[in-house]
Amino acid sequence: MELTEAFPKPLTDEVVRAADVVVTMGCGDSCPVYPGKRYLDWDVADPAGASLNIVRDVRDDVDRRVRGLLSELLHD
Repeated sequence: MELTEAFPKPLTDEVVRAADVVVTMGCGDSCPVYPGKRYLDWDVADPAGASLNIVRDVRDDVDRRVRGLLSELLHD
């Protein structure tokens, strides 16, 4: 999938039930919450309408966070 084709996907009950960790980026109270799940809400800048340099910074921030979470999960 090309980056230009990407868009935010809603968290459905089915997706949350299947997850060990649920990462949101500004989802707030509108996301389903299930006991026993780990929830992380990452404060990430909205790249919509931003300059290419800002979009790259956001991309790199998300990449670092994902890699950090994967490393943490693999070492648990």
